[in-house]
Amino acid sequence: MRDTKKVRLFSLLLLFLQGAYASNVNIVNCFTEFRLNANQTLNASGLVNGNGGNISPSDIMSAVGFTYETCLSQCGSGTQNPSWANISQQFGAWLLPYLALISQLPFGAKHRVDNLMSAILIIGSPVLAGYSMILTILNANWISRQFDNLPFPNTKSAVRILISLQQSPLRISNEDSLLSSLVVLPDNDDWWPTIADFLDYTHTWSIASVTTIAWVVVAYLLTVASSLADVPSNINSNGQGTGSVWLWLIPIVIGWLQLSPKCEYTRVKKAMDNADAMAFVATNDSDEVMKASELTETRAVSIDTDTENLSSPDEMLNPPVYNYARAISWSLSAEYMFNTFQIASKNAKLHKPVKTGGTWRNASKRGFIEPSNRKGNASEVDAYCRLPGRSPWATGIFDRMFVASLLPLALQWATTGAAVLVVYFTPTVGLGCRSLGYLIYGAFATIIWAMLVTSSILSHYAHSYSDAPNGNPFSCITIRLAKAVSNLLRWGGKLVAIVNAVWIIAAGMLQFTSIYDNCYCNSSVLGRGAQYAFDIVVVDGLDLSQTKAAWFGALALGGTTCLGFIFYMSLLTDLVPI
Repeated sequence: MRDTKKVRLFSLLLLFLQGAYASNVNIVNCFTEFRLNANQTLNASGLVNGNGGNISPSDIMSAVGFTYETCLSQCGSGTQNPSWANISQQFGAWLLPYLALISQLPFGAKHRVDNLMSAILIIGSPVLAGYSMILTILNANWISRQFDNLPFPNTKSAVRILISLQQSPLRISNEDSLLSSLVVLPDNDDWWPTIADFLDYTHTWSIASVTTIAWVVVAYLLTVASSLADVPSNINSNGQGTGSVWLWLIPIVIGWLQLSPKCEYTRVKKAMDNADAMAFVATNDSDEVMKASELTETRAVSIDTDTENLSSPDEMLNPPVYNYARAISWSLSAEYMFNTFQIASKNAKLHKPVKTGGTWRNASKRGFIEPSNRKGNASEVDAYCRLPGRSPWATGIFDRMFVASLLPLALQWATTGAAVLVVYFTPTVGLGCRSLGYLIYGAFATIIWAMLVTSSILSHYAHSYSDAPNGNPFSCITIRLAKAVSNLLRWGGKLVAIVNAVWIIAAGMLQFTSIYDNCYCNSSVLGRGAQYAFDIVVVDGLDLSQTKAAWFGALALGGTTCLGFIFYMSLLTDLVPI
């Protein structure tokens, strides 16, 4: 019985595939026969020239196309018969290299499904991928500048640690004098450089990554050169639009390789576990210290894997594309640590020792603080770097978020615009199925970015104010509403990302398999309207200078924007100690 069911299902599948191709037509042959019949009857109705103008009866054989209504009446609504040789050639030249390049993106999540989802998010929204990348480097640049010129020990190691933990849910705590002890006590001077070294591993250039990037670039340039040299060849199934819409992947991969994010969950977790055994905390008994691990399970610097303590579940996912979700909370934690060092530095500049009533001992060399000046009990250590109330938002975070949005949006729409230019100015000129498909991809990619970034802001707001002692019922409703909207935006953004990632891959395949090669799509009905639409069928001998100029323009637009993105990332990464 099971075998019989399988045979029936297979038979139904064959019937479905046969039905899908049953209406296939050869539009070129259809047009040729119609033009011959029109020449015999001297009836030029429905035939057009290269500009869509009418043809005189004496000039019928110079016609290169027909109107949309004529195409439908003569050829039907079916699609052009696909050429499997052309499909494999176009797929291998335009799409396959990009799919291979995806493997060079940084992942590092604890679970494979999270790595898969990160790849889908990057494909579904290049804006989000670029935004997370630039915001990461801007945050690193910001905190590095904040720590500049602080004379207190271990500031350089603190910067390295903070920057390395941008791909983790960073938490800073001064419970039981943990952070103040870590910053002030000389017993912890070995902790800072050791942990910084533990976290100092690189996911950067390799032979595989260089080879893959070179393959994509060379394949793209060669296929573009081939297309420009022979524009009429397979003009409706040409993959230059597909190659252009995927160009963003090259600067994204190169950017992450330059940035070398510390996103491997196992290594980061091991480094932080090693830190547990090395930290000391001040006690209430004179200058005695004890190991922090003997006092409490809480740590001054930790990566929080408890989803109940996170503003968003995406915070605990290590792939760098999720930096959009933890950038706000990371900035807040980093600024809290900076403020601790800053206050301790101010006291040191005033030659104020930690111990109450103690005398400052001058060091024998400039810029060095004697360890005896940094000893004290728990209350004295806390007082030495006592902080004002914490703001729920880090300084300048929204300015950095705004700046981080600009270039990724430009990259997204430059590559999408390049793809639209290619197909828009391919005869018949106008908005059609192919150009609309690329516009949909670009629009959805932008919407996904907006949804997920808004979700991160709302989730941080709800998390920050949920524990505030406020009995205002309106405030409680606002917090709950913000959390609910945040969840909906996060779920919705990921769902749209899945659809958009599938769509952009499918859009290329639809073009290669000539699914778009029908009367409706070839006539650019979407842009011209059914009444004025026409299908240019014969392109041999046609003036294609406008098409070639548009293809050159698309190459220039996409290529220069990608180079500009790479150059900008190179400048930024050179400014911080990564």
